[in-house]
Amino acid sequence: MTSTTTRRGFLALCAGAATAMMPRLAAAQDAAFALRYNLASSMFGELSLREILPEVANVGADTIDIWPKSHGNQREQWDAMGQDAFVALLEQHDVRLGMITRYDLGPYKLADELKIAGALGARIIVTGSGNIEGDSIKARVQTFVERMKPHVEVAEEAGVTIAIENHSNALIESPDSLRYLAEFSPSDKLGIAFAPYHLPQEPDTIATLIRDIAPRLAHFYAWEHGHGAHDKMPKVLEMKQMPGYGPLDFGPIIGALREIKYEGWTSVFMHPVPRGIPILPTATEVTAAMNRSRAYLDSLI
Repeated sequence: MTSTTTRRGFLALCAGAATAMMPRLAAAQDAAFALRYNLASSMFGELSLREILPEVANVGADTIDIWPKSHGNQREQWDAMGQDAFVALLEQHDVRLGMITRYDLGPYKLADELKIAGALGARIIVTGSGNIEGDSIKARVQTFVERMKPHVEVAEEAGVTIAIENHSNALIESPDSLRYLAEFSPSDKLGIAFAPYHLPQEPDTIATLIRDIAPRLAHFYAWEHGHGAHDKMPKVLEMKQMPGYGPLDFGPIIGALREIKYEGWTSVFMHPVPRGIPILPTATEVTAAMNRSRAYLDSLI
């Protein structure tokens, strides 16, 4: 056998080995993707922080999203006990403050809360967009982004992202409005809290939208519309807002999150009727329901 033949054989062997390794490498990359969970305090209504914080680890999370009234009252509990006691309680349960939700403040009154969030290590404040008059959705979103620039500067100084949720009857609601917000946002500190609940319940449409807004996707709500969240109904129907309970196929949606290498937090989520009550009577039952949804989502990865 000549040296040339030997060399060719060696190169062919290397190429064959590389080809054989490709499925393993792809599998390893898929295995490396995982949803990172954050617990929304509103899932527990107005239960006390002392009762909620032990459940954070039980739902596979290590961070909490603190909600105020009317969905919860944990932000008010925090104020009542004082910041030092709040921080000590977090430390006692090995929980980090990840997010604060402040729809009550709206997008233009967040300055003080951004500074508090930044000082305590929180990464995101979620709020709504309100509404803006204008000739087209594109122009209206451009106006909104322009108005947000001073607030984004405060967010940048605090190291906190303002995440705008797509919400019904608001400027940022439709798929196009989300795309425009992602396009016009001047900073990664103005992002999107993505809620499938408020979108057409079409898995491929939602997945495509996730890819389109990927650079500004700050938070993901694992939340579907089901039978809605405004009318009183049997609990079994109300729970269909949660993944694995309702009809929405999250397979393409999780696939899109994996494709964009999403590294933000995911909140297993729903709204009870009326607001301010736990989604189920006890903290243990709430945790079990969230874990059922979490098992469903993780099975799709």
